[in-house]
Amino acid sequence: MAIKSYNPYTPSRRFIQVADFSEITKTKPESTLTVGQRKKGGRNNTGQIMVRHRGGGARQSYRLIDFKRREFWGIPAKVASIEYDPNRNARIALLAYANGAKRYIPHPLGVKVGDILESGPKAPIKTGNALPLEDMPLGSYVHAVELVPGRGAIMARSAGSQVQVMAKEGCFVTLRLPSGEVRLVPKECMATIGQVGNVEANTITIGNAGRNRHLGWRPYVRGTAMNAVDHPLGGGRGKSKGHNIPRSPWNQPSKGLKTRSKKVWGWMILQDRRKTKVLAAQQTVEGAK
Repeated sequence: MAIKSYNPYTPSRRFIQVADFSEITKTKPESTLTVGQRKKGGRNNTGQIMVRHRGGGARQSYRLIDFKRREFWGIPAKVASIEYDPNRNARIALLAYANGAKRYIPHPLGVKVGDILESGPKAPIKTGNALPLEDMPLGSYVHAVELVPGRGAIMARSAGSQVQVMAKEGCFVTLRLPSGEVRLVPKECMATIGQVGNVEANTITIGNAGRNRHLGWRPYVRGTAMNAVDHPLGGGRGKSKGHNIPRSPWNQPSKGLKTRSKKVWGWMILQDRRKTKVLAAQQTVEGAK
């Protein structure tokens, strides 16, 4: 994927960047694999706003993605097209199976229209094929990884993501995640070989507020810019920060508050991603000495 920029004929055009969509081969999605999507503006079933700054945006149809890759084990599928998906930053590939079925998957980097892909324990080691983690070669990079067998891919689904298979021992496989975290995953979990495509998606600059509104994001007002009655960080004289810790309007700590339950997943995490960064910094300092 290439990044496209514009001549600055307006102030905002100077910074706007977009993808050139050169890899897209089909503009209209498969009608049988799309469903209508009603916008909720961040509200729950009672109408209360649960996620702030959401609302508006362009109309979108949701593409049904096959994150399990278990339905047609051993049946070859031909890549029919590579399409744009407004619901994610990765592209999606349409697979046409030999039995007539069609499914969408996240587009693996390097897979082209006409390639033949398979899934299952006996599938060859090839980019785009899905296999259980126990059948993956050590050191290989995978994406769309399950955490619970049969429940569907949870990890490494966004553009450019990949996970490295580090070791196999007993009922678990050791994986190194993009964040640097090292964790255990059951060996029966499925994963797809290769890296998710559209690698340069995170380098795109939005450029102006209108594009964010098209994506469904409303304006965000800083807490320090509000009055004291409206936000815990508001008030003060001038632009005073007040040496307050970051908090939400409801006085809940934010920006670093840990919410993960240690009781459920803690024993499967061998190396925390934050500790990895600290160790890497220490090694850099020691190497400089």
